[in-house]
Amino acid sequence: MKAILSVIGEDKVGIIAKVSNVLAENNINILDVSQTIMEEDFVMMMSLALPKEVNIQKLNTIFEKLGNELNLEINVRNAKLYEAMHTLD
Repeated sequence: MKAILSVIGEDKVGIIAKVSNVLAENNINILDVSQTIMEEDFVMMMSLALPKEVNIQKLNTIFEKLGNELNLEINVRNAKLYEAMHTLD
């Protein structure tokens, strides 16, 4: 399944490394990544390939804990949600 991960919050050293480490621990492949700094905020979106055994809710629980530690908002959503948003009139 494809999913989209978003990260928003104050920029600091190690955000990409820590997020990528969680993905690697869960055997999740990064298909594409885009990140920028807006004002002083770090903003990143990743396109991911999730193995069938990965549960998005459990993954979001892991990222919620990491987000609390780093003072970031981190979310993973099924890519179909974004595809559906683009078909709305």
